[in-house]
Amino acid sequence: MFGKTTSLRPVPVQQLYLLRHGQTDFNVQGIVQGSGVDSDLNARGREQAARFWAVYQDTPFARVYTSKLKRTHQSVQRFIEAGLPHEAHGGLNEISWGTREGTRITPQEDAEYARVLAEWQAGNDHARLPGGESPAEVAARQRPFIELLQSRPEDEIVLVCLHGRALRVLLCQLLGYPLRYMDGFEHQNLCLYKLHYVDGQYTIRNFLDVSHLAP
Repeated sequence: MFGKTTSLRPVPVQQLYLLRHGQTDFNVQGIVQGSGVDSDLNARGREQAARFWAVYQDTPFARVYTSKLKRTHQSVQRFIEAGLPHEAHGGLNEISWGTREGTRITPQEDAEYARVLAEWQAGNDHARLPGGESPAEVAARQRPFIELLQSRPEDEIVLVCLHGRALRVLLCQLLGYPLRYMDGFEHQNLCLYKLHYVDGQYTIRNFLDVSHLAP
């Protein structure tokens, strides 16, 4: 007698589309926004959002998540207006740059900023600018959002729009990297990272994808 055969069930996969917000005038000017500057998309940013919509409007997203800042809402506004469930979470807000928000700072021109970036790369993820947040604090406020994602396996395809530094921190957490490696995740306005979540593990499928921005 042959043994009873059993059918193999497909392993559930949750697909995460992680999107950085579109361009703002502050991005063009090199001014730090952070969580305390609630800027709007500029004309270029709105065009980027329209191009993303044109490519992905038929993707069956179960839900759209954004930060609580306008530039993320505006980047996925057409998906929200199409009736997709939308939730805004403060855990997805950009890192706070404290007293330096609204100013132009670069590692080449600002010794304090360069020192903090160097500390992050050396593994001190508790370093921060005056009045600002550390990457460790950003990671801590993101964890309830990660738990929420994982508690909704029925949401098979999810769109998440957030910010540059917050995106880097989130990718490190999802993929299991120490935060000192976060600068390895490059980003630009309206870039896409796509991840799959299978058997309790995230894998990256698309890295810094900007193909949707092509004319």
